[in-house]
Amino acid sequence: MRRSCQDVGFANAGEPVLDLKVPITITDECADEVIVSTGLLDLASGEILRVTYKDYDVATQGVPVDHPDYEFTSGVLSSQGKEVEFGIQVNKTTGQYSVSPHELPEIKTRAAALFAADSGKA
Repeated sequence: MRRSCQDVGFANAGEPVLDLKVPITITDECADEVIVSTGLLDLASGEILRVTYKDYDVATQGVPVDHPDYEFTSGVLSSQGKEVEFGIQVNKTTGQYSVSPHELPEIKTRAAALFAADSGKA
């Protein structure tokens, strides 16, 4: 069986693929309720993976975006007491969370500055 560069973790011959997923806090805002969850933001694609709700049962209550009083969703990436806040899009059909392609470069820049400041303290 022949394997491609992507199969072994390289984008192009000799260039490693960077798999950078960072933990975030997600807040779904409804008129009378704030639903908090955690997830992993893939800084390469903007997808948000492994969403886990705190004190909220999706099986019985449905996804927050389906609530009649749903308003918006935001995310926070934090490190050493500093935060980067950003908007999150929610696909109403699938319930999938993601960051818009337009906002992702700004989040990457701000996250890099946040992590650089943290590494400078060490």
